[in-house]
Amino acid sequence: MAQRVLIIADSGSGKSTAIRNLNPEETFIINIANKPLPFKGWKSKYTLVSKDNPKGNMTNASSSAGILKAMTYVNEKMPHIKNLVIDDWQYMSSFEYFDRALEKGYDKFTQIAANLAQVAKAPKDLRDDLYVFFMTHSEDSTDINGHRRVKAKTIGKMIDNTLTLEGLFSIVLFGKVVKKDDGTLDYGFETVNNGENTCKAPMGMFEESFIPNDLQLVRNQIYNYEN
Repeated sequence: MAQRVLIIADSGSGKSTAIRNLNPEETFIINIANKPLPFKGWKSKYTLVSKDNPKGNMTNASSSAGILKAMTYVNEKMPHIKNLVIDDWQYMSSFEYFDRALEKGYDKFTQIAANLAQVAKAPKDLRDDLYVFFMTHSEDSTDINGHRRVKAKTIGKMIDNTLTLEGLFSIVLFGKVVKKDDGTLDYGFETVNNGENTCKAPMGMFEESFIPNDLQLVRNQIYNYEN
């Protein structure tokens, strides 16, 4: 069973940039939104896998079927890959919703939720030496008591009533940007629930409540905790 981590953050808060320190020779990216990666030199590190480029380490799959196929391919055909990053995961549901926008009734929402759950649970059937990072946007919501809650972005209450996305993960980190005294910005991940977000991690896994936005650092701390 692969280790899976959910990273939730606002757009522009350094979520995808967190990929930068992963070893590209051990990393495969499922780029759902098919957009450039936000760090210097990414084109020399990540290339699309194809028949002409079988050693590529990125694909642009956006449907649940395409993502599951890519995950299976990495698991079975690319044993050198130790990090699997699913970037902009929220767009998987958005694109499916747009494709089915003319369908009437609520069945499509149930199916979209089922597809989300299927992809989220897929790592349990993958290699033990694989780390799967799900990167997704955040959104503000209100709980039943009227309290503010920041959670993983979905396409609406029809999905939320069917599925609590964070409940499928034991490690959920939140991207945060902190303005320092000198005016510069510090991009990082919250590791402890602050009362408003859905952040969580096993007790003692992360020593600090705010860590740099670095997936290699996250992976190292998970490995050290488990071993």
